[in-house]
Amino acid sequence: MDIRIGIKDSAREIAFDSSQTAQEVESAVLAALEAGHLALDDAKGRRYIVPSANIAYVEIGSESTRKIGFVA
Repeated sequence: MDIRIGIKDSAREIAFDSSQTAQEVESAVLAALEAGHLALDDAKGRRYIVPSANIAYVEIGSESTRKIGFVA
């Protein structure tokens, strides 16, 4: 799943692939708004921690897998 996190007062965004489901990411984002920070893991095992006060937006991509190969 593709995740993008926009940061306030920054032109760059954090973008990574995660093995978490959309529901898991959404519940983590909603909990982060109360807890003070958002912590998510990417597909390679790295952890991203963002202060919730600095989050401008969180874009959660679709869970569908990309097709690989050629169609004849």
